[in-house]
Amino acid sequence: QVQLVESGGGLVQPGGSLRLSCAVSGTIFSITAMGWYRQAPWKQRELVAHITRGGSTNYADSVKGRFTISRDNAKNTVYLQMNSLKPEDTAVYYCNARPALFSWGQGTQVTVSS
Repeated sequence: QVQLVESGGGLVQPGGSLRLSCAVSGTIFSITAMGWYRQAPWKQRELVAHITRGGSTNYADSVKGRFTISRDNAKNTVYLQMNSLKPEDTAVYYCNARPALFSWGQGTQVTVSS
C-alpha cells in the first residue's frame, strides 16, 4: 500500500517562501505522475501543480510563476517550492498521484499571514 507523508508547511508572511516535501513509499513512484493539491477552509480540494514521470509540469493559473513542482525519483520524493506567497495560498497541502489514486496523507498546513 502506498503511503504519502507531506512536510514543510508552516506560518509565513505574505511574500515569503516555503518548500514542501512529500515522501512516497513503494516502487510505483517513478512511473506515476504526481500532483500537489490544496484544500482551503470551506473549499473543495484543488490541484495546484503536477509533474509527469518524465518531468513535464503544469500549474493552476493561481500559482503559475510562483510555485515550482519537482521530483527526485531516486528518493521517491516530490517537492513544491512556493515563492511570493499570498494569504489566499493558505490551505492544507497534499500530494497524490495525478489522478489521485492513493489514499490521502495527513497533509501539511500552510498559513500565509502577517
